[in-house]
Amino acid sequence: MADLLALSARYIDNDIYEGAGLVNRPTTELSEVAPGIAMIEAFSHVVAFRTGDGIVLFDTSLEAFAGGVMKSLRGWTDEPVSHVCYTHGHADHVGGTGAILCEACDRNRPRPQVIGHENVSPRFRRYELTNGYNFTINARQFAPATELRMGSGGPGGKPAARRFGPDPWVQPDTTFRDRMEFRAGDTRFELRHAIGETDDHLWAWVPEHKAICSGDFVTWVFPNAGNPQKVQRFPLEWARALREMAAMEPELLLPAHGLPIAGKARIAGVLDTIASALEILVTRSLEMMNAGARLDDLIHGIKLPQSFMDKPYLKPVYDEPEFIIHNIWRLYGGWYDGNPSRLKPAPDAALASEIAALAGGVAKLVARAETLAASGREEDMRLACHLVEAAALAEPENRDAHMARANVYGARRKAELSLMSKGIFGWAERESAQKAGKNEV
Repeated sequence: MADLLALSARYIDNDIYEGAGLVNRPTTELSEVAPGIAMIEAFSHVVAFRTGDGIVLFDTSLEAFAGGVMKSLRGWTDEPVSHVCYTHGHADHVGGTGAILCEACDRNRPRPQVIGHENVSPRFRRYELTNGYNFTINARQFAPATELRMGSGGPGGKPAARRFGPDPWVQPDTTFRDRMEFRAGDTRFELRHAIGETDDHLWAWVPEHKAICSGDFVTWVFPNAGNPQKVQRFPLEWARALREMAAMEPELLLPAHGLPIAGKARIAGVLDTIASALEILVTRSLEMMNAGARLDDLIHGIKLPQSFMDKPYLKPVYDEPEFIIHNIWRLYGGWYDGNPSRLKPAPDAALASEIAALAGGVAKLVARAETLAASGREEDMRLACHLVEAAALAEPENRDAHMARANVYGARRKAELSLMSKGIFGWAERESAQKAGKNEV
């Protein structure tokens, strides 16, 4: 049983960063972080409260982690699960619910009550409508973590349906709009809705323990408020939720990813820092938008002070500030980015062919892209990607163009920090490597 609170205190108090793998550990190991409170570390953590009248769980992690989660939970207590609270409806937070309900049925115990915000069920319906799209973007985002590609294989090695998420999605039995309270044994749970990463998010105040279950409002990486492949995020409202949490003066913070945090002052500092980072991005973006700037101006003109990026819980290893600026623009300004040529653009392939012709052929684009990429400078790598993408679009059967595309995006992938950038660039790298006949990367 790891001393997670001591570990988080060391990182925060000394501004130490030793890698994302040491704060987000999908081990399914359980650690008791306070009397009657445990955290099971998984792809998304499961937080458990022993109440004297059953176990209250916050989130259930991915379906693939459910067996390990239940084994660890039962190594801690054999009390029945009375409540399951969804902090939000993402698959890594709700996928294991079916296993919990099956256990209750197998043991002839009452079915746990599943609680979530009223927008959880509409989210599940949207996932069913966009199953194929979500399967694709999550495989791309988390590649090459193939164990997260749900539906990638069936019994006996047979291909399975391209399924995103659990089958079926377990709907909440009880929903609420703004606030809800319930009591389990001697413990009261106050659930509060707030939008941030999602529109169906809740966080919980547990007054008897002076504890907050923060879900994905705190994740020990830069906030997932930009995600280029997902629906709208809400960074300013996210910051407001963090400030509401801080106002409760919690002494224990239990996030859904990363390490738990103890100590009133330490928690207040973390919540304030994350909120301030988001507020700065929103404020500066709106200032530039109000002054007539284009999205391009915002992306290349807004940078957070390095002091934020140096925090061990704000590293851009999942999402990153640049992507959040895109989402701020989309939220307040719509999809038109201010460049008139992109209002009703020509097909990408047609534009690429014209660029290739003006350059003197695809080979010229490839050569220039390779030269730029070889410098290793970020600004050159960005240009190299534009040119090599144009080359492959102009002549989609050109193996030399695809070899160059694989190499350029491979170099770009290695130079990036965030999982989202690495996933998308790596996807492009593998796509062109296959077309060029190159060995799998």
